[in-house]
Amino acid sequence: MNQEEAQAEVEKWKYIFGFANMAAVKCAIELKIAEAIENHKTPIPLSTLSSTLNCNPSFLYRIMRFLIHQNIFKQTTLGYEHTPLSLKLLGPGENTFKAFVLLESSPVMIAPWHYLSSRVLVNGTPPFKAAHGGDDLWKYTEGNPGHSKMFDEAMASNARVTVRSVIEKCGEVFDGVGSLVDVGGGNGTYVSMLVEAFPWIHGINFDLPHVVSVAKEFHGVSHVGGDMFQSVPNADAASLLWVLHDWNDEECIEILKKCKEVVPKGKGKVIIIEAVVSEEKTDDELEMARLLLDMVMMAHTNTGKERTAKEWEFVIEKAGFSSHSITSIGAVQSIIQCFA
Repeated sequence: MNQEEAQAEVEKWKYIFGFANMAAVKCAIELKIAEAIENHKTPIPLSTLSSTLNCNPSFLYRIMRFLIHQNIFKQTTLGYEHTPLSLKLLGPGENTFKAFVLLESSPVMIAPWHYLSSRVLVNGTPPFKAAHGGDDLWKYTEGNPGHSKMFDEAMASNARVTVRSVIEKCGEVFDGVGSLVDVGGGNGTYVSMLVEAFPWIHGINFDLPHVVSVAKEFHGVSHVGGDMFQSVPNADAASLLWVLHDWNDEECIEILKKCKEVVPKGKGKVIIIEAVVSEEKTDDELEMARLLLDMVMMAHTNTGKERTAKEWEFVIEKAGFSSHSITSIGAVQSIIQCFA
């Protein structure tokens, strides 16, 4: 077997057993392995880790061996230690890596993957609906508070990381913005971080009534319940973080039109924070994450997708904006400013 054939063999098994990787990380989260290593302060031997967690040493060793090979943890002669990645497993579930693993490895979110081919067929059924008795993601989430909480935590954890990049690299986007409505803002994490960084902004967290009804209070932020397809609260600027990729072009245009109606003509703007997929294969290390997200959209939404720059230009122009700009922030997402 030559080097190329050997690499293909490795890739084959990675694809076949891809879910094993997520399951092993979920196992580490549930057992609180990262917390045990953190609390020990020094490298922790297998015997100590297994007794601390009340685990079978043989099985725990095999889990750790796999996770070390995946660079989740590392091992020295003294025992197991953290890596930058394993540190993201610490905390009460608000960290990006941890919250997303718990969401995406839940039975609710795994089930639609078994129906992905039904989405590709002409007149096929959306996978989430096929897996959950005809309910789409939003109807299911509204009727299941536990899943709704898990979903909001994952979205909030993403917001924390993304907003830090936005603030650090494109803070000037918010110069002169006295009020901002975060459309589809979930529990208010994104807009609260903006208000903290730019205290001259009054923030409005706008989402469905059942979402904002359980959102905690933030200084300088008002929670407003409603339907973005019907109307959006007035503000100097409207922002949408990982919202439009859930919807098809016609729905995106409608949402953007509602946002455009409520920002001041001539000086108002709509700030979109979304992935921008390359038109062709690229060396950008984050591109695979964007393409994986596109598969997630196929599996978990009725009509959602990740868009290229040309596809973003289409929906923005159809919504009636005079111009727009796209700025990379060195993350999966970019900032797209649409000027009214």
